[in-house]
Amino acid sequence: MTTATVAAPRTASGARFFSDTAVLTGRSLRHILRSPDTIITTAVTPIALMLLFVYVFGGAIDLGADQGSYIDYMLPGILLITIASGIAYTAYRLFLDMQGGIFERFQSLPISRSGVLWAHVLTSMVSVAVSLAIVIGVALLMGFRTGASFAAWLGVAGLLMLFTLALTWLAVIAGLSAKTVDGASAFSYPLIFLPFISSAFVPTESMPGPVQWFAENQPVTSIVNSIRALFAGDPVGSDIWVAMAWLVGILVVAYAIAMSIYRRKIS
Repeated sequence: MTTATVAAPRTASGARFFSDTAVLTGRSLRHILRSPDTIITTAVTPIALMLLFVYVFGGAIDLGADQGSYIDYMLPGILLITIASGIAYTAYRLFLDMQGGIFERFQSLPISRSGVLWAHVLTSMVSVAVSLAIVIGVALLMGFRTGASFAAWLGVAGLLMLFTLALTWLAVIAGLSAKTVDGASAFSYPLIFLPFISSAFVPTESMPGPVQWFAENQPVTSIVNSIRALFAGDPVGSDIWVAMAWLVGILVVAYAIAMSIYRRKIS
């Protein structure tokens, strides 16, 4: 058997993966378009929190003279909450597909098996990106201002999408493993509250000792600090590398676990 004959099936398989994933992603996106309330709901909670913190609690929080307006300070944390809220729907949709027998029907078709999961992941990233755009738009109306360059905006977008990708694969684990609809989406609640124990809303220096240690050493703080520095046009420092290490590590582990569970489910 020649190298060419070995390479041909691999190339065909790779092409099939991309084409199948594109078709299945289109299917998932059409479901989102028919039910846009999921995107609106994802954006409503972060916007409500933003209004609450800026107009009710913002005046009582002392950030120091060098931190600027409170909405500039807290927007990165709100964006992470938006992502955590959005991925709950990924677990929910995946669970419904599992329970509805869609996966069994797909197994009888000549399609890429992993493309089914990637379709849900890509749909999650698109819907979350729309929710993020809505939240940023509202923040601009509320007075958010940034000195970020185009490159800095790209850096912010890259971090947010990497965060979305990592958390979406966690959502895939929940969607594949859950026994009930509530269980599929409930996993996101700790992720939504994690920014509250970080530098997202108040400086960590104001926290009690054990809480401060946790806040400074959990992944959200380094991500928030990196996004805040990019928005302000300041040097990012080591936070960006810590954030990248956390996100890549979570992504690799979550992907491996999700694929292992998926293979057992379809075997």
